[in-house]
Amino acid sequence: MLTVYNYLLIRTAHAQGESIRSLSRRLHRAQKTLRKVIASATGEPERYTRAGPVIYPKLGKCIAFIEQILQDDQTAPEHAILLSCDEKSQIQALDRTQPGLPLKKGRCGTMTHDYKRNGITSLFAAMNVADGTIISDCHPRHRHQEWLKFLKLIKSQVPPDKTVHLICDNYATHKHPKVQAWAQRNPRFIFHFTPTGASWLNMIERFFRDLTDKAIRRGSFYNVEDLVGAIMEYVNAHNQNPKPFIWTATAKDILAKVKRARRAQLRAG
Repeated sequence: MLTVYNYLLIRTAHAQGESIRSLSRRLHRAQKTLRKVIASATGEPERYTRAGPVIYPKLGKCIAFIEQILQDDQTAPEHAILLSCDEKSQIQALDRTQPGLPLKKGRCGTMTHDYKRNGITSLFAAMNVADGTIISDCHPRHRHQEWLKFLKLIKSQVPPDKTVHLICDNYATHKHPKVQAWAQRNPRFIFHFTPTGASWLNMIERFFRDLTDKAIRRGSFYNVEDLVGAIMEYVNAHNQNPKPFIWTATAKDILAKVKRARRAQLRAG
């Protein structure tokens, strides 16, 4: 007879990729017996669910801050500029091994499943929350040096008489000592950081999604220059007719939804 421990060991090992043949040799059990154990309907230690949703300690304060800063007179366009900043790092220049066929009546467009990697680039972008315009630049690497270059680009493109509020995620590059020293030399730049794991609060992430869907995912790029050109072409087209993303949910509504989801998860066990 199989012990409960061996029963769970068999189920878990098989779920992690070990074959019936390998299990049979290791446990000195017949393959037929092992198949019966794996096919049984009880136990199922290989099944798991992802933990969450997680309520971060500072999430409520951060959501409330963003809600307030969007309505605060001090950050209104006539007084200050509010920028949503982030990086889309390691964008791959993928070239399909064969040209895709275009869409035609009765058939979808085609794209090969395999591809060639031709390098990567990292996009640095800042969205003006008031009007939706984008300030962007691409760099081959993603370090504090590139972040400082991007901050200097922002400084050169915003009016010199306005305070600049930047909403960033909690990435270490944004808090590097040299970045902090630059911020002290430029006191009109005020940084606000979202909590760890809550970068979805940053509106620039929504722009990155559109960029991926409309300019990158279906593209075929022979080199990094082609990829950067496609990204900048999309950004320039967006800036010709910019539209801001409107934050419609209140902090109270978001937190109530997170708490309901958490309670439902706890009830489900």
